[in-house]
Amino acid sequence: MLSPLAEKLTWLDYTIVGIYLIILLVIGYRASRKKNTDETLFLANKSLDWYSIGFNMWGTNVGPSMLLAFASIGYSTGIVAVNFEWYAFVFLFLLAIVFAPKYIASKVSTMPEFMGKRYGDSTQNILAWYALIKILISWLSLGLFSGGFLVRQILGVPMAPAVIVLVLFAGLFAYMGGLKAIAKVNVFQMILLIGVSTTLTILGLQKVGGISNMYHQVPADFWTLIHPANDTKYPWPAILLGYPVSAIAFFCTDQAMVQSVLGARTLEQGQLGVNFIAWLKILSLPLFILTGVICHILFPNLTNPSMAYMTMVTNLFPAGLNGLVIVVLIAVLVGTIGSSLNSLSTVFTMDVYVKKINPTASNEQIIKVGRLTVLAGCVFAVLMALAIDSIKGLNLFDVFQSVLGFIAPPLSVVFLLTVFWKAMTQKAVNAILSYGSAFSLGVGVLYLWVFTPDKYSFWPHYLLLSFFIFAFLAFAAVIISITDKNPIIYLSEKEESSQEFKPSTRVITLWTALVVVMVSLYLFFS
Repeated sequence: MLSPLAEKLTWLDYTIVGIYLIILLVIGYRASRKKNTDETLFLANKSLDWYSIGFNMWGTNVGPSMLLAFASIGYSTGIVAVNFEWYAFVFLFLLAIVFAPKYIASKVSTMPEFMGKRYGDSTQNILAWYALIKILISWLSLGLFSGGFLVRQILGVPMAPAVIVLVLFAGLFAYMGGLKAIAKVNVFQMILLIGVSTTLTILGLQKVGGISNMYHQVPADFWTLIHPANDTKYPWPAILLGYPVSAIAFFCTDQAMVQSVLGARTLEQGQLGVNFIAWLKILSLPLFILTGVICHILFPNLTNPSMAYMTMVTNLFPAGLNGLVIVVLIAVLVGTIGSSLNSLSTVFTMDVYVKKINPTASNEQIIKVGRLTVLAGCVFAVLMALAIDSIKGLNLFDVFQSVLGFIAPPLSVVFLLTVFWKAMTQKAVNAILSYGSAFSLGVGVLYLWVFTPDKYSFWPHYLLLSFFIFAFLAFAAVIISITDKNPIIYLSEKEESSQEFKPSTRVITLWTALVVVMVSLYLFFS
């Protein structure tokens, strides 16, 4: 059965989609036609400039679920969700100034390899499998399901053919050109996303009579970033303390996010690229969240807030331009799934195949295994997306976002203490990554499925719960390190004294400007 949007499609819409696909394929082909090496496939031959890094990180971050979730939250509660975008600048700064110099100086391809150089093979093995499972579940499966869900919602296409076509198209760039092709494609796609989303917001503003009318037609607390401590959905202590746990794990340690920085032409370009994505995140308010706020004014009686984005698209885009919505959908899917497949391929090939299975592998063998991993990832993602779709009666987006929050504490503890505390030992790292992860996920299972918060009121907000787990694991890591009778501690004098760590004047200037802007925005919306 066709959706209202699908029924409105004209020959012009199909032409727009066709032209977009051709442009996308040409960009991907031009970026991948040079002879591939393992470094080209995984790290773009360390050739990425700041704008490629920023757009690619943003493309990885902006998944299909963001279009649904941000519009839905904007419809229900206003702009409070923008905290999850704007507050991120603190942790992106941490990545640029603290973590990136160490990653690049270590000359690594993956996060497990970085930790392995510090604490040995056992640590690298644990983190490699941890990273693979995380990419497969949280990035590929959930990301593809979100895309398939959105395709079905907007176009009325069944889930199975939708996810198969989407993952094959996204996988094409990871298979043929690796990180370089994905980065080049994402520059084009994110510019397109900005253009289309801006158009939707402008059409909505015109419909409600301008910014002033929009401001006065919704409750006053819709424009407040900081909600009271007794707020049930987004209390300020939960955001202040809990969000950093997930943000550090996501922005500073996640292979899919950090890989663009590892492919930087220079450290300065990497730091500028991270700065650029922080600026781009400011756009989340006008591009994504205001869509929901405007929908609240125009269509106040929606039975399901998650329909806010589709409702706006269906009713505001004129006939002949609905193809742009399909284009944006493909864009965010290719960005997220393509980067995820490339990260999966990199971790498995470099940390499992080369490290354990075939240490003497030739360049051709490494590329072959990397591409086979992409194909296997595509198959797994499709099967998992269909399995998720078969589950009935759950608010899947909320459930899985909560699950991801329980994955973060062990990663945040391990990487933070490794970088900031020289006495961290191998025993503590391995214990937190294994037993600590089991504990964190176990608490998550109890919270989400056994003693659910809707029936048991003793639970704190899940973001605060994530922070408490983080604090407990950090304390445990310190105790284990202090009491370790035979500590294995990493310290590289060369790395610690490297002058490459000092940020350039340009980097300092742009980060200072960003801090001033972000503080001003928080003061304005408080």
